[in-house]
Amino acid sequence: MRVFAVVIILAALFWGADNAGVPAPRSGIAIDASKAPPAPQSLGFEAGGRSPDGHVLAINSRYLVLDNKPWFPVMGEFHYSRYPASEWEEEILKMKAGGIRIVSSYVFWIHHEEVEGAFDWSGQRDLRKFVELCGKHGLYVWVRVGPWAHGEARNGGLPDWLLQKSAVRQNDPAYLKYVGRFFGEIGGQIKGLFWKDGGPIVGVQIENEYHDRGTGKGTEHILTLKQMARAAGLEAPFYTITGWDNAAVPEKEVVPVFGGYAEQFWARSRKELPPNPNYFFTPIRCEENVGPDLRSQHPEIDARQKPYPFLTAEMGGGMELAYHRRPLMAADDTAAMTLVKLGAGVTLYGYYMFHGGTNPDGKLTTLQESQATGYPQDMRVKSYDFQAPLNEFGQMNPSFRDLKSLHLFLNDFGSDLARMAPAFPDKLPEGRQDTATPRASARIDGTRGFIFLNNYQRNYPLPERKQLQVRLKLAGGSVDVPKQPIDLPSGAYTFWPVNLDVGGATLDYATAQPLCRLDNPGTVVFFAWPGIAPEFAFRTAEGLSVEAPHARVRREDGRVYVDRIVPGTAAAIQVRKAGASVQILVLSREQARNSWKATVAGRERLILSPADIFFEGDTVHLRSTDPARLTLGIFPQPAGEVAGLHYAGRDGIFERYTSRVQPVTVSVDVRKQAEAGEVPPVKMGKEVAMAPVDADFGAAARWSIRVSSLPGGPVRNVFLHIAYMGDVARLYTGDALVTDDFFKGTAWEIGLRRLAPEALAGGLELKILPLRQDAPIYLPAGARPSFASGSQVAALKEVRAIPEYEAAGVLKR
Repeated sequence: MRVFAVVIILAALFWGADNAGVPAPRSGIAIDASKAPPAPQSLGFEAGGRSPDGHVLAINSRYLVLDNKPWFPVMGEFHYSRYPASEWEEEILKMKAGGIRIVSSYVFWIHHEEVEGAFDWSGQRDLRKFVELCGKHGLYVWVRVGPWAHGEARNGGLPDWLLQKSAVRQNDPAYLKYVGRFFGEIGGQIKGLFWKDGGPIVGVQIENEYHDRGTGKGTEHILTLKQMARAAGLEAPFYTITGWDNAAVPEKEVVPVFGGYAEQFWARSRKELPPNPNYFFTPIRCEENVGPDLRSQHPEIDARQKPYPFLTAEMGGGMELAYHRRPLMAADDTAAMTLVKLGAGVTLYGYYMFHGGTNPDGKLTTLQESQATGYPQDMRVKSYDFQAPLNEFGQMNPSFRDLKSLHLFLNDFGSDLARMAPAFPDKLPEGRQDTATPRASARIDGTRGFIFLNNYQRNYPLPERKQLQVRLKLAGGSVDVPKQPIDLPSGAYTFWPVNLDVGGATLDYATAQPLCRLDNPGTVVFFAWPGIAPEFAFRTAEGLSVEAPHARVRREDGRVYVDRIVPGTAAAIQVRKAGASVQILVLSREQARNSWKATVAGRERLILSPADIFFEGDTVHLRSTDPARLTLGIFPQPAGEVAGLHYAGRDGIFERYTSRVQPVTVSVDVRKQAEAGEVPPVKMGKEVAMAPVDADFGAAARWSIRVSSLPGGPVRNVFLHIAYMGDVARLYTGDALVTDDFFKGTAWEIGLRRLAPEALAGGLELKILPLRQDAPIYLPAGARPSFASGSQVAALKEVRAIPEYEAAGVLKR
């Protein structure tokens, strides 16, 4: 009995409301968020602006502001000059359907003035048309004008001729003369498209990854570039500069933006990298400043960044391939990192890349980064797919759906989240190798907020967290979330609300993740993470009614608890208070991935569909390589029939519709033309392996591929699916290189829609250069082929033509 009493006393000391600073036990997490953070402060310099129709943009030390409300937009990078202009609009609509609100893009100098004095702003280089299309569909634009951009472009985007005329990236008079001309050209192209003119451009990024110091360099150079940009008519509410890499950031002139990646194609190692710091909750903004012990390596850098809001422009939306290092990305790699950064305090989330592309043809040279041009690695000649949420040919990667779940939340709750300051547990992981300490944070504004949990680490699975519970100390007291500890599955990453207003009722907490909300009718949508039972705890109040016909409702300790919820399409909970009524929908994670939200036919609507979807006015476009997936549920109910689709009955709160598209077969004829020759050992550059050059492809194995004419009707595209083993693969029409691939163990897909019919009719040629067994490159686990028959391999396993089908439904107003 004495032992039992001691245990009770110790437990009371830990979980007591006034002792949240006491370290949590192994199964618990203690976060003290009781102290109010400093109020947002002015940055001390002019920023923001008013549009002609009276909308106002501003910024403070914590967040962006739109029309006097905190603004938390999602930004996605899409390089217009790496994509056919005829397909821009459709891809912009896909980005919008994925929750993107700002489109950012580099303006690569070499793409526009490869030949000195011969500027090219036509076709897929038409910056003005691209910006206008973004504005047409209600998206904002952030132009990244360099002059040095990087983006794995040749010379970082600087033309070859420029490098022969002057020093660059400093206040050299000759360099500045050419920069002024380049900026003037940009200003002329997008004149009248800035926020002050009623246009969509809200931001301009100057330079990129700039850390030079010395006379005419550093902050002096950045200030010169900003002045030149403004003089050229590039007048935007916000001017930014990348803040990592010991950046030169002039005070009270520009806002630093940050980034982080789940992998590094630029790493010199040919092994798996150590645990990535971006999966740990930390207030440190620069990835390279996070030491192995997770502490800041340069606190003075953190101090310089603290007066600015935590804005990002380059959170990895995937990862590009270099010849020497070819990481394979999973959807969870990207989505878990996104959630962690939201929990760490970010208030603008910017992806690099959100949409992949293909390098345009150069007039004089190829346009990729290479060791031959003095850069540290070799990139693919054509492909810049980046394993982004939207691929090189517009395919929606699995990561698109997981990220969309977070973006829908930010679009509806971002204004609240932006106000919330981050708070971190009393006990933090001791280093990158620490797998025992739970990873958590909170974003809090007074007495309400969100708890963030991450139990995912790329390439290093974390253990299940047994009996996990968070004690969150707020200004008005402490709350245990959940009331009874739960087991957090390995690989889970999620967040839970605390004291969320739901139709006038207070939701003390829920162990389900908020997805979005609709005002008419009042609906709040959550989803349950697999392995975590959803529980909702409402604070008892006069006039409160909580009903859940298919779940358990119990009242105790001043709360109404709802549990034993089976996720699905029916309303799980009905909450009524003071005449207001709100329904709560609890979806499964897979249903959340298949959820879309848009204003269609005059109303906000929630769409449930396994198809890839985008919206155009009152039309819902559905795409899939499987016609059976061209189906959707719509809530609220449409007014009348949905033209182009067929009614298929009711599913919970959704009205279901389907198409009658039938599958077709596209035949492919593949014939081997030449066996591979013996290839010499891979050459080494200064530090890493060098990619083969054109002449080396004389030793490639070659196949001719003929695809039957592409069908019309519901077939929107045809993807050539190529499964192979080798080192480098290239696809040609005649002598023209369509795109290329570095082998990484997965199939390669090429969209054929953009090929001219006559080029396709003439046939394709596939070349696969053999992979040597001793090639000094990194391949993902399980990707390296067996070399049973020799010291090299070049094999074609399968070629298929996969049609992508489209159906469209038009809703009546």
